[in-house]
Amino acid sequence: MKSKSLIAIILVIVLLGVYAIGTQRSLVNLSEDVNAAWSDIEVQYQRRADLIPNIVETVKAQAIKEQEIFTEIAEARAKLAGAGTMDQKIAANESVTSALGRLLVITENYPQLKQNEAFQDLRVQLEGTENRIAVARKLYNDNVKVFNKKIKVFPTNIVSGLLGFNDEFPYIKADAGAENAPKVNF
Repeated sequence: MKSKSLIAIILVIVLLGVYAIGTQRSLVNLSEDVNAAWSDIEVQYQRRADLIPNIVETVKAQAIKEQEIFTEIAEARAKLAGAGTMDQKIAANESVTSALGRLLVITENYPQLKQNEAFQDLRVQLEGTENRIAVARKLYNDNVKVFNKKIKVFPTNIVSGLLGFNDEFPYIKADAGAENAPKVNF
C-alpha cells in the first residue's frame, strides 16, 4: 500500500513538473511573440521618423509661415529619439502622429504643394507607413491580449506568478481626442 501511495505521489509531482515546464515554454513563446510584434512597430516608427524630415523640408519650402507646426514636429521627433521605455515610445509616437496630422491638414491649403511630385511621393510613402504602423500595432495588441489572458487564467496564473511572468506589456491605445479632426488656425 505504501508503494502505491509513493508511486501516486511521484506521478503527481512528475505531472506537475511537466505542466510547469510546458507552461513556462508557452509563456516564453508568447512573450517573444509580443517582443517581435513590438520590434515590427519600432521598425515602422523608424521608417516614419526617416520620412518626416523629407516631408517637412518639402512643405517648408512652400509654406514658410507655418513655423509652429515645424517646431512641434521637431519637438515630437526629439521626444521620440529620447524615449527609452516602451511607454515613453508609445507616448512619443502619439505626439508625432498628432503633429503629422496637423501638417497634412496644412498642406491642403497649398495647391502648388499638392501638385509637387516629390511631395506627393513622400505623402504616399507616409500614408503607407501609417497603415503599416496601424497593422503592426494591431498585431502587437493581439499578442499582448493572448499573453495577458494566458498568465491570468487558472492554473497558469499560479505557474506564471512563480516564474515571474506579469502583464508587463502595455496596450497601445488611440490618442485622446483621436476621434476629432486636427484643428489648424491661420
